[in-house]
Amino acid sequence: MREARRWLEGVSFPPERPLINVSQAAPVDPPPEALRKAIAEAALGDPQAHLYGPVLGLPALRAELAAQWSAAYGGQIGAAQVAITQGCNQAFCAIMATLAAQGDEVILPTPWYFNHKMWLDMQGVKAVPLPTGPGLLPDADVAATLVTPRTRAIVLVSPNNPGGAEYPAETLRAFLALARARGLALIVDETYRDFDARSGAPHDLFADPDWDDSFIHLYSFSKAYRLTGHRVGAIVASAERLAEVEKFLDTVAICPNQLGQIAALWGMRNLAQWVAGERDEILARRAAMRAGLATLPGWKTLGCGAYFAYVEHPSPLPAPEFARRLVREAGVLLLPGTMFMPASDPAGARQLRIAFANVDATGIAHLMERFRSLTF
Repeated sequence: MREARRWLEGVSFPPERPLINVSQAAPVDPPPEALRKAIAEAALGDPQAHLYGPVLGLPALRAELAAQWSAAYGGQIGAAQVAITQGCNQAFCAIMATLAAQGDEVILPTPWYFNHKMWLDMQGVKAVPLPTGPGLLPDADVAATLVTPRTRAIVLVSPNNPGGAEYPAETLRAFLALARARGLALIVDETYRDFDARSGAPHDLFADPDWDDSFIHLYSFSKAYRLTGHRVGAIVASAERLAEVEKFLDTVAICPNQLGQIAALWGMRNLAQWVAGERDEILARRAAMRAGLATLPGWKTLGCGAYFAYVEHPSPLPAPEFARRLVREAGVLLLPGTMFMPASDPAGARQLRIAFANVDATGIAHLMERFRSLTF
């Protein structure tokens, strides 16, 4: 992200043609006023909100997530199987600390979420790329051919960042079967679950009575409740796994943000209808993105869902050069596919990620106009 922001240096954007920033997948608006009032009341009236709290999070928030997820997924989840973290990125780092050491391997479908890849690189863990098929969907049979004695986990993100794909329930079930058969952990990051286009539970993994022997679920409160600055995420896993996670978290952060947790709990208890409205708006923007991209000659939509569209571009330039050109010539900031693909995979040079969640239908129409005005 820092590299992309550097492309803005020295470039001016006139008032009649402001920058359209579709580079980052994060809400830019504050939480709804009622939630902000709840945070303010806690800050003023709850002395405990300013002190260290439990390493694995507030018991009430852990219990609320366990109860709501049990109902939503048709399974049995206990509060002891939930940990609260300083955002979902920390959840991933904490889980990985319990699973993989230097020289181990973790399978990541491509295009991958670059923070996952970077953390593995920093720990000396090899990220093994799993090419995806039509619709950017991974295949468990293909993944099975990549498993070695050093493989420790498979990581899936659904709805996907950066590709937008929503993984079918049978796909996730096949990966859980593979993980169990090979003694691996299956990590499913559902940061964007609140914006899934499907109704009902997106999968039935929690309905398996033995789900916690292999399945690990990650979540972020940031997107649903606009709490990005408060850093609140969650892990759902076996109590035994979370006992190991606790050691990592106690060393790194001691406890998650207290006010952020209070906000997440209030949101879970009071904002279901508001979140449903947010979902409707994101789905409308998704439809506008799909329709707009379909009108662009030479552009191909590879995936579109949650906050993202992932596309092939028609320029003869490699994606990083084309993305920099878009800043200068179209006033558009987005990310090239090379940030989400192995350096050895030439497909990344043909791909772009468009994070459209902060652009309304009118803005999406302007975005398409700017794409359409380019000459190649």
